[in-house]
Amino acid sequence: MSFEDKYLTCKECNCEFVFTVGEQEFYAEKGFQNIPGRCPDCRKRRKAESRGYGEREMFEVTCAACGILTKVPFQPSGDRPVYCSDCFRKRQY
Repeated sequence: MSFEDKYLTCKECNCEFVFTVGEQEFYAEKGFQNIPGRCPDCRKRRKAESRGYGEREMFEVTCAACGILTKVPFQPSGDRPVYCSDCFRKRQY
């Protein structure tokens, strides 16, 4: 069976993307019957969201060491100091 690159339209973002010969061979090898409906970026985003890796909620805090305003991926409880990434790295060594 010979394959050629196919140009498809993503059903999520409506962008055109290429379903390459290599991807088609992979799909055939795995026995997949359907062609992809989403572009690689939308597939990656959807996969991350389904695994719970979507956008993280960030909280704005003041670094306990240098005093700059920074964001952290957790809600500080207030009972322990919170550091910016630079100060946190310095304290680890």
